[in-house]
Amino acid sequence: MYEEILYEVADPVATITLNRPDKLNALTAQTMQEIRHAVANAEEREDVVGIVVTGAGRGFCAGLDMGILQAIQEAGDISAMASGGEVETAQPGVDSMRSEFGGGPFTYLFSVRKPIIAAVNGACAGLGFSLAMCCDLRFASASAVFTTVFAHRGLVAEHGMSWVLPRLIGSARALDILWSGRKFDGAEALRLGVANRVAAPESLLEEANAYVHDLAARCSPTSIMHMKQQVYNQLLQPLGEAMRETNRLQDESSKWPDLKEGVASFVERRPPNFNRIRAD
Repeated sequence: MYEEILYEVADPVATITLNRPDKLNALTAQTMQEIRHAVANAEEREDVVGIVVTGAGRGFCAGLDMGILQAIQEAGDISAMASGGEVETAQPGVDSMRSEFGGGPFTYLFSVRKPIIAAVNGACAGLGFSLAMCCDLRFASASAVFTTVFAHRGLVAEHGMSWVLPRLIGSARALDILWSGRKFDGAEALRLGVANRVAAPESLLEEANAYVHDLAARCSPTSIMHMKQQVYNQLLQPLGEAMRETNRLQDESSKWPDLKEGVASFVERRPPNFNRIRAD
């Protein structure tokens, strides 16, 4: 059903692979719509605990397709990016978070109920860099190459990166990466905090999948969902408001069946059997 991505579900992992390898998986409007559609499907499926996003071939994503960038420049209007094929799609994400995180091409990923891992297997530039930063975690190949590239094109810190990047790595490091547009590899990405783990190219997907399998085996998907919502919502809140929300959730969680199962599995020295997240 997709033209520019591959989508596979193998319990507990949904894998979305950008599939324009001859273009280093440069993004078109069609690609972005297909990603959104696949994410919405994965969010609804009970057999999916986590989502892995990666690229086909030797690149993760080289950014926006140059043809679209030229159309934007000629039109003098960013809305030119939206032209292209249409894919009917549900709106992924938590209703209460959509208005806050719905403004960019990929910021909606913050409101998706399940963990999303970018498995950055190669070139990761521009809008592709933004896609990776809007995932919850980033596993980088040792051969990956990152660059924001915006300043090289006469652009600003686009797609929410002026908000996201300083929160990940601090303002000075963010400004260095944004201003210089310099390239850096997986090892430096790990040192900066851009990447959470670095793996050999041949084992990158295996490690990303193993992480989701470990979450599925040991952790409550309901807890994971609420923790994700807490972290991103509370980036926008003062401490007092954040603590009131946390205290309310603590009270609610004491009545959840997952607490009973978590305690029982510990006492009985067995793996837990937590409920999966179901479609609304």
